Amino acid sequence: MKRLLFACTFLITFTVNAQNSADSVWIKGNYTKIERMIPMRDGVKLFTAIYIPRDTSEKHPILMKRTPYSCAPYGEGNFEAFWNDFHRQYLRENYIMVVQDVRGRYMSEGLYEDVRPFNPGKKGNIIDEASDTYDAIEWLTKNIPYNNNRVGVAGISYPGFYSTMAALSQHPSLKAVSPQAPVTEWFIGDDFHHNGAFMLMDAFSFFNKFGIPRPVPLQTYKGGYDIRGDDNYSFYLNTGALKNFARLIGDSVKFWKDLYAHPDYDNWWKARNTRNFVKDIKPAMLVVGGLFDAEDCYGAWRLYEAIEEKNPKTNFNKLVMGPWSHGQWGTSGARSMGNIDFGANTSDWYQENIEIPFFTYYLKGKGNIDKIREANIFISGENKWTGFDQWPPANAADRSLYLGKGGQLNWDKPADKSAYSEYISDPSHPVPYTEDVHMERTTGYMTDDQRFASRRADVLSFQTGILPDDITVTGTVIADLLVNISTTDADFVVKVIDVFPDDFKYPAGTGITYPMGGYEMLVRGEIMRGKYRISFEKPSPFTPGKAERVKFELPDIAHTFKKGHKLMIQVQSSWFPLADRNPQQFMNIYEANDSDFKKAVIRIYHDAGYPSRIIIPVLDNK
Repeated sequence: MKRLLFACTFLITFTVNAQNSADSVWIKGNYTKIERMIPMRDGVKLFTAIYIPRDTSEKHPILMKRTPYSCAPYGEGNFEAFWNDFHRQYLRENYIMVVQDVRGRYMSEGLYEDVRPFNPGKKGNIIDEASDTYDAIEWLTKNIPYNNNRVGVAGISYPGFYSTMAALSQHPSLKAVSPQAPVTEWFIGDDFHHNGAFMLMDAFSFFNKFGIPRPVPLQTYKGGYDIRGDDNYSFYLNTGALKNFARLIGDSVKFWKDLYAHPDYDNWWKARNTRNFVKDIKPAMLVVGGLFDAEDCYGAWRLYEAIEEKNPKTNFNKLVMGPWSHGQWGTSGARSMGNIDFGANTSDWYQENIEIPFFTYYLKGKGNIDKIREANIFISGENKWTGFDQWPPANAADRSLYLGKGGQLNWDKPADKSAYSEYISDPSHPVPYTEDVHMERTTGYMTDDQRFASRRADVLSFQTGILPDDITVTGTVIADLLVNISTTDADFVVKVIDVFPDDFKYPAGTGITYPMGGYEMLVRGEIMRGKYRISFEKPSPFTPGKAERVKFELPDIAHTFKKGHKLMIQVQSSWFPLADRNPQQFMNIYEANDSDFKKAVIRIYHDAGYPSRIIIPVLDNK
């Protein structure tokens, strides 16, 4: 059996490599690469790699990506390896492929600014990322031969942000834009903050390298603090307060200092919330994201929502959410993530049925987009793609699951006169976000087994009985907790978990060997910094010993809790080192000293007078 498996694996690998080699030869033989410094309206020039088909029998569309991550490899004889992923299909269709270093990054001139704000009132030579996109498209359509004057823009993560900015450029040649896992809002839900809590591990590991200043155009960045060791929990805990991370990262990383200078949701942050500006959008929009994206899950859901709200007459604004980690839809296969199998090659399906038809229709005028629904959502658990006419679905209704004594989770409101569960939150011993030992944050933690957390005294677990029927949850989950804490601040982490039957096993052939009986699959988790429970703009302290409400949204989910499973809710007050530790005192946490971190007694009520609940949108499949 092992010999057969090896032979099959070798044959598949050999076939893929052979196909990639053939595509490599064909692309290099049928394309010419040129590099140009494209002038912007203020005189700054942006480095741009342009791959032009040699075919002159017809005019070709332009598909562009603007990126802060380099359009390498540099040199007109060096080709980007388009043949290693589905982008080779665009080249087979003779697309003009363009990759541009954004202003101030790598080989482009100018000064870089993170999530540079959109300027709706700009005039003359005033620039933003939308104007840079406009100027790039204007140059490309006028200077690249045999282009058909139709341009598309796509990008994942930070390039997803630049794709959103492209949609605001108003260039008449821009026909289709696909922001994918787009950076959208860095204080409420994307990347570096969730509900005001600082996502320390991702922020430090990213800006420690990415934020290094670049005095002149260059092809590679060097430097940054060298994180040593293999255990992120120990490293981040031993480093201590955020002041200490500022010392490690140094004084030269501008955005790191900006983070510390703007601890609350002020106008500086609001200017960087792209949702505030996405109106009067002209191109067709395809917003793509991953259900289990640890970085920009929030951005995909909420950007689509904002475009819908601010552009009621937009002809085409569609949403795609698959069972993916960050950018996994751009890979081949994507049948599983972590220990969870989804039963099919979901990224291949997306590429063939949604993205390629989308750009082919709008940029080449070929094919159709009839199969692309308003919301194209993969329902995990049930493991199938479902099309909806709107998102959230019209036939989803909010239902309340009430926390109860003895770790129960019930549909009925508790009748007890006085009931609560409590734990001690100790910043010197925070709850880890995963049981693994590693340095870089994993992608798979978004579906990780939560049994390790269930065993901790500072994590409360509430679960239903065995479900008699399937329950499909489609939309935004809301945590509505009634709490009492012994200090003036605390964080609250709520996790929605699918508990598998004790005898559950995947069928042979999935390649997953983890013991799945009793698996506690994280479906969605989110953190809320308690001092922002009333307002993100004006934080407020808790009154020790007083019952108060902490109510917040979790990013949308699309998951079926199957008959025979259980639904679990976990509540805790740290999620480390994913999120920074709260000193559990009302203060500017960026200014906290190591001595400021205190233990807190956290009480979660679940009685008739103070019924803590989780509100879930349940789909009516009848």
